[in-house]
Amino acid sequence: MSRRKSFTSDHDMFRTSVHRFIAERIMPFHAQWEEDGRVPRELWREAGAAGILCPNIPEEYGGGGGDFLYTAVVIEEIATALATGVTGFTTHSDIVANYLLHLGTEEQKKAWLPGMATGEVVGSIAMTEPSAGSDLKAIRTTALPDGDEYIVNGQKTFITNGFHADRVLLVAKTDPAAGARGISLFWVDTTLPGFSRGKLLDKLGQRAQDTAELFFSDMRIPADCMLGEPNKGFSYLMGELVRERLMIALRCAAALEAALEWTISYTKERQAFGKALIENQHIRFKLADIKALTCATRAFVDRCLEEFMDGELDADGAAMAKLWASEATSAIDDLLQMYGGYGYMREYPIARALTDVRPNRIYGGSSEIMRELIARAL
Repeated sequence: MSRRKSFTSDHDMFRTSVHRFIAERIMPFHAQWEEDGRVPRELWREAGAAGILCPNIPEEYGGGGGDFLYTAVVIEEIATALATGVTGFTTHSDIVANYLLHLGTEEQKKAWLPGMATGEVVGSIAMTEPSAGSDLKAIRTTALPDGDEYIVNGQKTFITNGFHADRVLLVAKTDPAAGARGISLFWVDTTLPGFSRGKLLDKLGQRAQDTAELFFSDMRIPADCMLGEPNKGFSYLMGELVRERLMIALRCAAALEAALEWTISYTKERQAFGKALIENQHIRFKLADIKALTCATRAFVDRCLEEFMDGELDADGAAMAKLWASEATSAIDDLLQMYGGYGYMREYPIARALTDVRPNRIYGGSSEIMRELIARAL
């Protein structure tokens, strides 16, 4: 990746460090972890020691103390390597930890953020339910007050880091009759009675990323587990989605760049009918189209990144970035076609990219929801 003006030499040094960690501690073992359905728990502690977790959480809470560009580096290096087994690192570090940073009490932050930075504590966020995905108002999990506790009942699904999670940022209804105005957030200890995990979910792609169902059955949690104010959860979630959607856009832009690079190299080496594939005009023109799309995607996403760093990226802009970049990755299907039968073999990264990058059009708000959000701002 060429030097981009937002990134300093310090960011570049950090990128080199992250790249090395992924190359040495993740990729040689990633295929086995895909068979296992999860990465080993010890890897979280190794990532913490390498400074990859919570890079922009303030140093006073054990984090790296950097800006969001350090987060962008981790996202892009994971995406470029197709190290999808550890995409949960950024969910933990840059989504869950930020809710705790922005909404937690001083006591909560000091108690949990240092452990999240070292990898001793793994965090996940439990929003999605079997009957509620992008429509968060429809969640059915309840947390009803009972003295100085809340009693939690419900089920969550498709939960990233669900298998390893020590703490779960739970989205639940505290006033079920109030719809979106009755949602609250809780920082839940997974060792408490009433909590259980389902089996690891059998996914089409991202097979090394642990994804699980979570169950809450008359689970009693202390009232001081609440993050922020009661019944304000929906507005908190909407406020953090700008960041989350930019993160997805960054991931998609990097994945598309990587897939294009692999394919250009392959078409230069692969011979068909006595000449390299890239000497075929149709192949060259298709690659030219995808290169133009890739460069346009990078330019747009980087512009949104600059706006975010300046505090200017709004919900409409984040939705457009997420929509554009995630939809652009559909070009990976065209790139795979150039490999012929080899493109369908998982030993080639292009095959895994087809399945592993695909969910970006769904999570963080589906493309259809992004279109609706953009349309509302017209």
